[in-house]
Amino acid sequence: MQHLISSAGRKRLLVVAALALVVLPGAMLAVGSFLGIYVRPTSDDWCGAWKTRDMGVFGITRDYYETQNGRVANAFLTGIVYSHGLLGQQVLPLILVLTLTAGLVLTLVTLGRRLGWRAPLPVVLAVVLVVEMLLFFAGTRPYQALLWAPGTISHTLPGIVAVWSGLLAVWAGRRGGRPARWGSLGYALVTGAVVGTLSEPFTVVSGVFLGAAAVVLLVPSMRRRVGSWYPFTWCAAWCVGLVVGFTVLYTSPGARWRREQTPSAASPLSDRQLHLEVHDWIRVWHSIGGTWSYLGALAVGLLLGLSVTGRPRPQNGTAAAAGAAADAPDESGPGAPRHPFGDLSRRWTWTLLALPVPLLGISSFGVVVGLRMGYGGRGWTYGRAWTNFLFPMLLLLVVYGVLIGRQAARRLTADSTAGWRLPALFAVGLASAATGIAAAVHLVPVVDHMTSSTVVRAQAWDRQNALIHRETENGATVVTYHPLVVPQLAEPFIVRSYAKDWAAACVAHYYDVTRIQKPPAPHSLAARQTVPQHKPRPKPKARPGQKPHHQQKQAAGGTGGH
Repeated sequence: MQHLISSAGRKRLLVVAALALVVLPGAMLAVGSFLGIYVRPTSDDWCGAWKTRDMGVFGITRDYYETQNGRVANAFLTGIVYSHGLLGQQVLPLILVLTLTAGLVLTLVTLGRRLGWRAPLPVVLAVVLVVEMLLFFAGTRPYQALLWAPGTISHTLPGIVAVWSGLLAVWAGRRGGRPARWGSLGYALVTGAVVGTLSEPFTVVSGVFLGAAAVVLLVPSMRRRVGSWYPFTWCAAWCVGLVVGFTVLYTSPGARWRREQTPSAASPLSDRQLHLEVHDWIRVWHSIGGTWSYLGALAVGLLLGLSVTGRPRPQNGTAAAAGAAADAPDESGPGAPRHPFGDLSRRWTWTLLALPVPLLGISSFGVVVGLRMGYGGRGWTYGRAWTNFLFPMLLLLVVYGVLIGRQAARRLTADSTAGWRLPALFAVGLASAATGIAAAVHLVPVVDHMTSSTVVRAQAWDRQNALIHRETENGATVVTYHPLVVPQLAEPFIVRSYAKDWAAACVAHYYDVTRIQKPPAPHSLAARQTVPQHKPRPKPKARPGQKPHHQQKQAAGGTGGH
């Protein structure tokens, strides 16, 4: 009886700790979603908005393919987001948070059922919310990870697509027959192709992980354990789709034009370039390693591992015995949760445990190489692209935390007569919850600053937008624009030559004027004066299939980058 009371007390304590952990990350994500209503165009937003308005969804898709970068899926989604004015980019953060939350919760529940594990819903929710909090707010570019549509389309959305794709694959494999599995394989092929034209960084990351999974599943012992070719075929279909999609992107006229704008002086595989790429990669991980908040993912994984109980399986015997099994210790007996590696040999177990770490390193290095190829020596600082491998890193930390928690629970409950074991277990659980809460508290100033700066910018943008519209209604074709800068994003007048200022050109198109000019007094919007110009707007000259030079831009990574 004392053991049963202790087991129930442990569960209650962990649930209370998880509920305390849910509050702050949940509030931060709610604030981030609500901030969507204060999102206003900046940088690539200007270009996506006017092209969608003037060309339509399919027009901007063709434009990206022919003259920009070849990312047709990225362009199609961009057109959908901007097809209703500001509405799309304002509701996108909420959609991202809700879909990722639902996808991760369902993933944990599905995996738990597969392993015979059962965890309290508050603990599962705490894990999901902490992972999302760290993904959106712990990086170097929180605004771009959640609120800036071009960045989220290219670097946040692909991970969400992968989560739901994996769920559909599992459901089709477990509950569907042959038609469901064939449909799932077709979906993997198509989705892989879409991802290949949506985000080059996530193409690299997902290709490395699923390619490695396919190779592991080809090993005879693993194939016999799985008992089906379906998992291997699904991974292979996704990888084939990635190759098809990336081939479409790489061979597109837009991608060829973009490579011509930044010709590489040397091969990325040359000794000097490899040295520079490795140096950039080390700096990226030095920055990530210095962000201790990411330990929150390990902590909530540990909390989840401690809270897992077994799902009793039917056994022969009396009803009393069955009832006792349901309340039995979750580390042994008929109600025990199955070990994720089952009866694998020790060598295979350690191999599978360690394999994700080098895969994460390889995929992140591939992203860094692409950033350097696309943006030069400062490419590694484009923190929004890090989201593509930070997401699997956070999931990996959760998995390791769960395994450590399971091992701790097994050892600390092995002998119920040892008086120190249960307090030690409580201490581990409370320390895990405290670490997660500390990580959330550490990120509160980040959310607070993002909130205040976004609201202030939205108010200034609305005033300026109304003023410019009044001027254009009175016939002005040259208007004054005061840059409203979001850190690390481009605004007009970032370069001295107006002919090369793609942001200024896109703002001029957005307001349907000939050009924009700097304010005479940058410190005061109220003092600026606009001289109306009534000359007809000249049509820019361009070669067939390509926009004028002053409108051409090297995307600044906004529509996906590398």
